[in-house]
Amino acid sequence: MIVLKVLAIIAVVLVALFFLTLVIYFFNLDMKFAAVLIKPLTAYYNWSKNRREVKKKKEQDTQKE
Repeated sequence: MIVLKVLAIIAVVLVALFFLTLVIYFFNLDMKFAAVLIKPLTAYYNWSKNRREVKKKKEQDTQKE
């Protein structure tokens, strides 16, 4: 009896995941999410790049002394 309940729960979860992926695919939500993330990720990349360049310049200055 408990095996049937476990199988039923697994089946419900699989069906729910299938419909969730179907909705994501149908409405192209993954690309919409990626488009929203471009601006913050670009800002973070530029911030990290500037931070690395400053650190590199600081290390070069200390080596010269």
